[in-house]
Amino acid sequence: MEDKGTSIRYVLKLCIIGITPRAKQAIVKIRELCDEHLRDCYELEIVDLAQFPEMAIGEQIIATPTLIKKLPLPSRRFIGDMSHIEHILRGLDIKR
Repeated sequence: MEDKGTSIRYVLKLCIIGITPRAKQAIVKIRELCDEHLRDCYELEIVDLAQFPEMAIGEQIIATPTLIKKLPLPSRRFIGDMSHIEHILRGLDIKR
């Protein structure tokens, strides 16, 4: 992983269904991760699949919450409990 001061830009999409306690927790955890480790180098889109069900098909979402790393390539997916920050950081190739 390059230094936070570089021009690497992370494009992330968090897919949830409704504003459930689990979805709220996922949103909080991913925002905290982004604010702490990616600072101004990310775009985070939060999509409620209850409002946009066609997106579940287009993104091939089979469970929520699902975090999709679109950029930088390779794309990656994280499904389920978003409180496993170390696992997500490794998957995003971010060193602490």
